[in-house]
Amino acid sequence: MKVAVTGTPGTGKTTATGLLEERLAAEDSLPELEVIHLNRVLDREGFYTEVDADRESKVADLDALSTWLEGRDDAVVDSHLAHHFDADRVVVLRCGPEQLEERLLERGETASKARENAESEALDVVLSEAVEEHGLESVYEIDTTDCEPAAVVDALEDVVTGDREPSAGEVDFVGYLT
Repeated sequence: MKVAVTGTPGTGKTTATGLLEERLAAEDSLPELEVIHLNRVLDREGFYTEVDADRESKVADLDALSTWLEGRDDAVVDSHLAHHFDADRVVVLRCGPEQLEERLLERGETASKARENAESEALDVVLSEAVEEHGLESVYEIDTTDCEPAAVVDALEDVVTGDREPSAGEVDFVGYLT
C-alpha cells in the first residue's frame, strides 16, 4: 500500500509523518511502511530543474521523482507534491488560512509567499488536484487547524489502517477570501 500525505506548505505534513514513522517502528500491530520525505529526496538527489528566485523554491522534476518512487510500494510519501504520484490513498492535510499564514511567517517565509499559500489553501488547490488525480474514493482530508500533532497522527494512522472513510470536500476555508 502506498499512502500520499500532501497539503499546502505549513499544514503539518513533515511533523505528522515524522511522528507516524516513530509509531510505525514502535507498534507491531501497524503495517510495515517506509516513510519517504520526498522534499529531502528532491534535495539529496538533485531532482529539480531550476530554482525559482522570485518564489524562493526549487522547481521539481516530477518525472525523475516518479521514476525514483517506482517499486517503493509499501510507503507513506510526504510532500506537497505527493498527490502527483501513484498512491492507493491520498491524505490532504488542511489548515485554516490565517493560522497557515502565521505558521509560515514563524518559520521564516516571506509575507508574500505566506499569503500566496494561505490563498491556495482557501481555494482548495491541493485538494482539487488530489481529487482530480485520484478520485473522491481515495482522498481523505484532515483539518490540522486546531489539532495537536498527536491527534493528526491518530487520524493519519486511521487512514493507513483503513479505519477512516474517504472525506474529500468536508473542509471549507473559502470564507477567508471575502
